[in-house]
Amino acid sequence: MSSPMGGSEMPAAGGVVKIAPSILNADFAHLADEVAAAEAAGADWIHVDVMDGHFVPNLTLGPPAVKALRRVTRLPLDVHLMIEAPERFAPAFVDAGADRVTVHQEAGPNLHRVVQGIRELGARPGVSLNPATPLELLDEILPYVDLVLIMTVNPGFGGQHYIPTSTAKIARLARTLRERGLTHVELEVDGGISPATAPEATAAGATVLVAGAAIFNDHGSIAENLAALRRAATR
Repeated sequence: MSSPMGGSEMPAAGGVVKIAPSILNADFAHLADEVAAAEAAGADWIHVDVMDGHFVPNLTLGPPAVKALRRVTRLPLDVHLMIEAPERFAPAFVDAGADRVTVHQEAGPNLHRVVQGIRELGARPGVSLNPATPLELLDEILPYVDLVLIMTVNPGFGGQHYIPTSTAKIARLARTLRERGLTHVELEVDGGISPATAPEATAAGATVLVAGAAIFNDHGSIAENLAALRRAATR
């Protein structure tokens, strides 16, 4: 796996929940500076949302953007592929420097093959579920992934509101991971995460919080916003 800056996994400070700022809401004209500010403020990962305009109704970034990010940060790059046929593109993202690559359960019929392929390439595989997709569809893939991403909004756009029923879903997954001895699997939550919603997500069992609009906004600096989210998540 190409990783000129290292891309090593870093534990969350003090063992608390990890914060993964999503660059979907960053200022793309100053992206390197925004990522540097997030890293300096104590972010644990950088979250990269990849959308193809088919699986979700939006277009975003490709492997060249991940390669550029790899050059400017030592933080792990957490790449979320919201795309059809992820097996066609996952290798390019790993080669560009992605440390974690998450694909959707809903994106194709050969999930195990895609997950195994990501691991063989040297990255850590994850699987994501849309809000209306039942947890039971993960039963067979859970032993093969390092991360499960629960979408708490319908994917495609930043700045949406957290779906309240997601909290029970997070709690059920956390219980399943404990019961199956899979406590090494990160439970990531993405969508509408803010200081108002972080406490219930973490109380339910989330170990990684993805936040875009709550960190990259005009209401406070990146450092101030990340600190506020961290405080809320560790209450």
